[in-house]
Amino acid sequence: MNGTLSRREMMMGSAALAALAALSTPGIARAAVAARVGDFLPVGGPVLAPELMPQVVRVRRDLEPGSIIVLSDRFHLYHISSPGVAIRYGVAVGRAELKFRGTAEVARKVEWPSWKPTPEMIERSPGHYAKYADGMPGGPNNPLGARALYLYQNGHDTAIRIHGTVEPQSIGSAVSNGCIRMVNEHVIDLYSRVAIGTPVTVF
Repeated sequence: MNGTLSRREMMMGSAALAALAALSTPGIARAAVAARVGDFLPVGGPVLAPELMPQVVRVRRDLEPGSIIVLSDRFHLYHISSPGVAIRYGVAVGRAELKFRGTAEVARKVEWPSWKPTPEMIERSPGHYAKYADGMPGGPNNPLGARALYLYQNGHDTAIRIHGTVEPQSIGSAVSNGCIRMVNEHVIDLYSRVAIGTPVTVF
C-alpha cells in the first residue's frame, strides 16, 4: 500500500463516492446510532449541522463490512457496519496541501492518547508546536481528544490518525495537519466498533 491512489483506484473511488452519495439516506434509523452513546451532541459544544451528525445510511452492498471509507471533500467518514449499511459521521480533514489520500489499516487503538507534533509540523509552525516537542500527555486538553485510531501502511506508521478533538467547531472543515478529526462522542462510538486490522480508504 502507499499514500497515493493509482488511477484505477481513483476511478474506483469515484464510483464508490457516487454510489455512497446516491444511496445515502439521511435520517434513517438515527436512533439506532444514538442509543449507543446518548444524543451525540457535544456537551457545551457547538451543535453540528444535521449532515455532520451520525446517521445510519444505505451504501453499495459490495463494500467490505467493517471497513472505513473517508470522503474528504464531503467531510464524511463511513463505517461499513453490514452489507449495504454504514454509519456516517462528520469529520474534519487536512488542509489542501496536507490532505492524506490513500489506503491504510488501523494498527493501534488508544484511549486518551498522548500527542507529539511531527518534525514537519514543528518546522512549519515552530511558534505553535515547538513547545510540545517532548509531547503532551493524554487528557481533555490533548489535541487528539478522547480516542485515536493509528493508521499504518505496510507496518509503518503514516502519522495519520482518526481521532477526537478539542475543537469540535472544526468538524466539516479542511483545517488539520493531515489527520481526520471527529467530535469526541463520535470517535468514542467509532472506536468501540473498529477492530485492529480494519482497512481504511481515504479519498
